[in-house]
Amino acid sequence: MAEKREAAGHGELSVVRTDADGITVLGLDGEIDHQSVSGLTRALAPADASVERRVVIDLSRVTFMDSSGVNALIAAFQAARATGGWLRLVVVRGAVLRTLQLVGLDTVIPFHSTLEDALAPAQPGQ
Repeated sequence: MAEKREAAGHGELSVVRTDADGITVLGLDGEIDHQSVSGLTRALAPADASVERRVVIDLSRVTFMDSSGVNALIAAFQAARATGGWLRLVVVRGAVLRTLQLVGLDTVIPFHSTLEDALAPAQPGQ
């Protein structure tokens, strides 16, 4: 497990990456904007781009996200799908959830209310 703090315009972003059982879990804490998004994109970088990517990003402790964060999530989703994998988001509530709903990400990427739900095996049709 590694932790990296990135300075941001309005605050900081902490990214904790855990890899277990073929799933990468990123726990984010803070704000995602154009100055801090590099911490997220670095943590998402796969060691082997040809391996199926299964990623859960826990946004439950993110207090702010601008279009830089939205773009990073879209790129992560596309990268996971390109390898036959998936991306799931943990989004509890608040401004971040509203931002993601406004751009329609909730219709493309599966949202979960808890990390446990996001890590559960997918049910048919999900």
